[in-house]
Amino acid sequence: MAKPGGHDPAQAFAAYAAAALEQQRLSAEAEAARPIAAADRMRTALLAAVSHDLRSPLASAKAAVTSLRSRDIQWAAEDRDELLATADESLDRLAHLVDNLLDMSRLQAGALSVFPRPAGLEEIIARSLDDLGPDSRAVAVEIPESLPEVRVDPAILERVIVNLTGNALRYSPAGAPPLLTASALGGQVELRVVDRGPGIPAADRDRMFRPFQRLGDTDNTTGVGLGLALSRGLTEAMGGTLEPDETPCGGLTMILSLPAAQPQAGQPETPGTPGAGRDPATPGSPGPPDTPGELVSGERGPVPG
Repeated sequence: MAKPGGHDPAQAFAAYAAAALEQQRLSAEAEAARPIAAADRMRTALLAAVSHDLRSPLASAKAAVTSLRSRDIQWAAEDRDELLATADESLDRLAHLVDNLLDMSRLQAGALSVFPRPAGLEEIIARSLDDLGPDSRAVAVEIPESLPEVRVDPAILERVIVNLTGNALRYSPAGAPPLLTASALGGQVELRVVDRGPGIPAADRDRMFRPFQRLGDTDNTTGVGLGLALSRGLTEAMGGTLEPDETPCGGLTMILSLPAAQPQAGQPETPGTPGAGRDPATPGSPGPPDTPGELVSGERGPVPG
């Protein structure tokens, strides 16, 4: 029984309990709304990308094919070949962008199939450079003969290297081609993709791995801003890491750390394969970002100023 002029303890307890339950309900609603908000931001960014970046190569290919089918113009053989090349390049770019979007979707859903096995890094790098075409002839490669094999999915790693190297080529100044160099320490093998381009401020280095981020890049012809996010996700799916660092005297160095198939003599083996079988949507992977942010499109724009 409450004292005259006092407060009923039962009523006070009931009020506190009601307030606590209400706070718990509001917190649960906010937690449930967070992934929905992230998905909405991703959807908005995707629609913006599709509205321009995917339509651009499609429009180029259609214009070339429509011109070739026109009966009003008699095309010279040289002009015909040029139009066919334009259509071919545009459709290749479109297929590349769609593949990136699909792979990012699989990563976020934890549905990407990865088949790691021992493989020689030098061979994978050679295939990656072949995929990049004539531009890759300028790339310097320094791989020690004693480098151990890496335990990776070769096709996925090749794609990551194509992305990172193509990105480095894109931003490297004339006369300063990218450098690929590797070293081993314990149960890890590090591959460094070094460029002398404009670099990225330290404050922006986390944001560059968010999907749909360009960091000032206004060139929309190369992708939708998925390259670095996708490259990191693919790397983590193989049990590795991808981190940026500053190149001494200016530029960006991407450090790709991969599990060695066998540790070097005298070095302890890394227990297990870090991240193997991990759902890429877990922390440390490029799951739905807090705010929306290719290979070659890696989408690292020149740093203003």
